[in-house]
Amino acid sequence: MKPFTPILRAPVSLLAIILCCGSVLSAEAPKDWSGTPARPTAAWVRRSVVYELFPRQFSATGDFAGITARLDELKDLGVDILWLMPIHPVGRLKAKGTVGSPYAVKDYYAINPDYGTKEDLRTLVNAAHARGLKVIIDIVANHTAWDSVMISNPGYYKRDAAGNIIPPHPEWADVAGLNYGSPETRAYMREMLKYWIRDFGLDGYRCDVAGDVPTDFWEDVRQDLDKIRPGLFLLAEASKPELLANAFDADYGWPMLATLNKVLMEGAPASEIRRTWEVSERQAFPSGALHMHCSDDHDESRAISRYGWNAALAASAMMFTMDGLPLIYNGMEAGDTSESSDPALFEKLPVFWHPKGRESFRGVYRQLTALRHEHPALTEGSLEWLDNSSPGNIVSFLRRGEGEELVTLVNLSNRPQSASIRVEKGAEFTLLLESVPRGVSAKAALPDADLGAFGWRLYRRALVP
Repeated sequence: MKPFTPILRAPVSLLAIILCCGSVLSAEAPKDWSGTPARPTAAWVRRSVVYELFPRQFSATGDFAGITARLDELKDLGVDILWLMPIHPVGRLKAKGTVGSPYAVKDYYAINPDYGTKEDLRTLVNAAHARGLKVIIDIVANHTAWDSVMISNPGYYKRDAAGNIIPPHPEWADVAGLNYGSPETRAYMREMLKYWIRDFGLDGYRCDVAGDVPTDFWEDVRQDLDKIRPGLFLLAEASKPELLANAFDADYGWPMLATLNKVLMEGAPASEIRRTWEVSERQAFPSGALHMHCSDDHDESRAISRYGWNAALAASAMMFTMDGLPLIYNGMEAGDTSESSDPALFEKLPVFWHPKGRESFRGVYRQLTALRHEHPALTEGSLEWLDNSSPGNIVSFLRRGEGEELVTLVNLSNRPQSASIRVEKGAEFTLLLESVPRGVSAKAALPDADLGAFGWRLYRRALVP
């Protein structure tokens, strides 16, 4: 649940979006965070691919057992971190839709009975760990359901002048906002966050609307959690630079997602991708900051629906080979086009796992995850943008590290493109992977490239000591 998502809530103005997500656009010059170091992140986090699971929609049974039964499939896909969307009971008072939003939590200490029991969760976590997979859960720390077990104590909540409990934002009618000006609220939430890590062996949290909760709360909680499980992973659903200084390991690459949408849906030039990376991600954030880059998640309509089949895969090829963490969302690897966001957050809409004509999708995602595991340059190396002769259509960049260089080319237009890439020793690069496998040919050699509509390629060159 991101605070500025028009598709989930009432429409908001562009200015409200900018202010809420912490973008570089503001009435006054933004702070340059590039001189501030980001919080150090565990190496296993930087090497990971995140898989977002909506338990209600993921399997036919819609529960923890349905996930546990498919862990081998997720392991084979090559993902590393399983992020479970909220696992707690869903409130019914003022609920939206037939089932209600999982982000309207009734009891932070309980399990949604539709998903199973606490023992079922332990079984899932233990089985995932046995396969080398990490597990994080979604924590909704900003607000609760109106029939939450906490509601009997109004002191936990934000209230208006008349003393009435209010939503965190007027348009979020199905939830009640928590008051972090209250030491009692902070103490309750800190103990709750410690409980799930301590008692279930979880590897961290994805923190919903993290930017709306005071940063100093997250910084204090981080210290508590590190004492219980050093090196855990905290992911902020936010684009707020200060969160990455001391509290969180990564945040959402919302500026990049917004730009990708403009390029693929509105015809903006592909060069805007580079500008966003340089200004909205590098200058605006602490040095070394880690962003989760996604083209699909539960707050968006499916990427395959927004962009089309080939463009959705091109977007993933770019996100998987950029710096940051890539995300696969709940059936994305199957080319699922069932609804996400509204109405899927409020209804039972299972993933359709075998859509016609998209059998190759899983293989593409398996190749992309394998590349990240096999080439440290993609997870720990530097990123350098490469000029090309068609900047309005083609994104080109180089990753360098661990004795190799990798070059990514992505055509973000719906027409074939030819371009010359400005890269040193281009003839030494060999084709590693491309959108339509055809074998290495004369035209596959750098610096010249011919790419089909939404075509992409990845090249490699070994560095000689």
